Amino acid sequence: MPRPRVTSDTAILAATGRAIGAHGPGRLTLAHVGAEAGVSPATLSQRFGSKRGLLLAFAADAAANAAEPYRRARAAHDSPLAALHAVADEFAGYMPTPEEVANHLGMLQLDLSDAEFRAHATAHTRAADTALRELLDDAVALGELPPGTDVPRLARAVRITTDGSLLRWALTGDGDPAALLHDDLDHLFGRTP
Repeated sequence: MPRPRVTSDTAILAATGRAIGAHGPGRLTLAHVGAEAGVSPATLSQRFGSKRGLLLAFAADAAANAAEPYRRARAAHDSPLAALHAVADEFAGYMPTPEEVANHLGMLQLDLSDAEFRAHATAHTRAADTALRELLDDAVALGELPPGTDVPRLARAVRITTDGSLLRWALTGDGDPAALLHDDLDHLFGRTP
């Protein structure tokens, strides 16, 4: 009879995300993830087959859960735009240093150059876009955004603003990334004081 798993796949995949932030996917080893997750590299090989298998599982999990930050924030806030700011805070927290931004961008290289990773990245993008549009639809319905707002176009602009703001912060190191995201999003929504 096999021994029960002490560390769940969910915990291992979360540790994989942290290890990617620390090392980037190119330099990442199973030992890095194992140290972060508290399991042996052999356990990771047994569960995921290889580093590539682990990274693909990480990408698949990220795609499956892409809408969760938006839904969690919406459940916690009466205001859809406040929920969007909470999501921005969460995203800024994933990459607190320019080095971590660079390491996570290594996953983008895999997404763009490898068909298996690209399929997960596409699913991730579509799920996040749908969740963001739902949040913006709520903002229109509650009068936080004007009637007739082109929600799909605004959602695209929000994603571009969020990604661009974080990248610019990583390049310049100017200011606090969460504060910059708030300011840029408020400007986009015409809410700059």
